[in-house]
Amino acid sequence: MADLPDFSFEVAASARGFARVVGVDEVGRGPLAGPVMAAAVRLDPAHIPHGLNDSKKLSAHRREAVFDEIITLAEVSVGEASVAEIDELNILRASHLAMCRAVEGLAIHADHVLIDGNMIPRGFSYSSEAVIKGDGRSLSIAAASIVAKVLRDRIMVDLAQQYPGYGWERNAGYPTKEHLDALQNLGVTAHHRRSFKPVHNILCQAKSVSC
Repeated sequence: MADLPDFSFEVAASARGFARVVGVDEVGRGPLAGPVMAAAVRLDPAHIPHGLNDSKKLSAHRREAVFDEIITLAEVSVGEASVAEIDELNILRASHLAMCRAVEGLAIHADHVLIDGNMIPRGFSYSSEAVIKGDGRSLSIAAASIVAKVLRDRIMVDLAQQYPGYGWERNAGYPTKEHLDALQNLGVTAHHRRSFKPVHNILCQAKSVSC
């Protein structure tokens, strides 16, 4: 059986004196369209939702069910960075901005933050540690990955109704063949990331200039 995330990072942080340990994860670095979304989650050790795992390992139906339980049982905050911010800052910095916004949005200040990945956001003022592949190792980060994924997918489904033809309700803005073909045939929308090469190239073609 594959390894599942556990509560060991949270317990270790608590043993070092941190009472409020929060997990943070983001989703949406790879898509060509839509915002990047982050979530911060503090789990109650006595009421941990069932079925927590890396969001990528759960079906959409299962994510929705676990999401509802997380919202009911845990403290949750979300943050996002817009397409404009992604294009201005670059996707890494925008992802970190979304993470910071998620942590700062918690009703009560976090004592220690477990961050998925290998980097701490620049200027992050909280006690924190980076956890590589944290969404598959820490229950708090796994919960954050689920919240961020579900909410971002909902945003993309809504945008798909406003901008039909790109398949965002299915591809969430990722560069699938369907999405790339639609970019060529339908053009670039206000929700596309102009700094991303496939979008940038199409804009250059439309202008008939060398980019």
